[in-house]
Amino acid sequence: MLRRQRTGSVICSSCGVLVGVGDDRCYNCGRRNPGLWGFAPMLRSLGHDLGFVPFVIGTCATVFVLTLLASGGNINMQGLFGLLGPSPIALIIFGATGPEIVAAGRWWTVLSASWLHGGALHIVMNMLAVRQLAPAVGELYGPARMVIIYTAGGVAGFLLSVVCGLFLPPIPLLGGARGLTIGASACITGLLGAIYHYGHRGGSSMARSYALNTIVIVLLQGIFLQGIINNYAHLGGFGGGYFAARLLDPLKPERTDHVVIALACLALSILSIVASVITVFV
Repeated sequence: MLRRQRTGSVICSSCGVLVGVGDDRCYNCGRRNPGLWGFAPMLRSLGHDLGFVPFVIGTCATVFVLTLLASGGNINMQGLFGLLGPSPIALIIFGATGPEIVAAGRWWTVLSASWLHGGALHIVMNMLAVRQLAPAVGELYGPARMVIIYTAGGVAGFLLSVVCGLFLPPIPLLGGARGLTIGASACITGLLGAIYHYGHRGGSSMARSYALNTIVIVLLQGIFLQGIINNYAHLGGFGGGYFAARLLDPLKPERTDHVVIALACLALSILSIVASVITVFV
């Protein structure tokens, strides 16, 4: 099953109609190279997200274990939200972000921070949300554009958090944005922003209401759990996902260059974690 198909017909990776494996363009949606050089069947066997959800869960779990090992005897074992939490030093080593960290020159941490988590409950809840939302956004936009939106949401969320932490005092209800910031929730709210845009672009009031109601609940949780949940990152993630979705336009077919950009996003994410570890010890 996991091999390249060189002859016959395949399903277009954008619209789902049958096309020739070597066709230059899909006759139905216009996508170039709809068979993805014969690898489309292999990729479709990974699911509508092309294996992105297992990749995120596996990478986040691996990094979480590594941060626990790097914590040594300083693992937090107290409190519901902090239980089995890595030490701050370990989180910084693997790419946590924050105003002081970015100001010190570690600008790439706005990309690496979304792969780190501060406790067992934190990573479990975020991975459940990724498992629920990523395939749905992959259905609406295509898997490659979903990866781009996910990445854009995380970067936009942490950038907003860092900028507000550097230049704004604490705001009533929202709180402050200083200290370490980590977690996939900015990326997750980016997926919500994409669903909200799809509701407008595709005329789906159900999608629009779902995204709006969910982000309101997320922000309310941040209001009641200030110091634990970063609403700046959530707001930035939602906005980043929304504007990325506008640029990508869910009513147009996914293109081959979207696949290239998505792969670059994943590669840069891994490299940002590696860079964080290397620069600490160099």
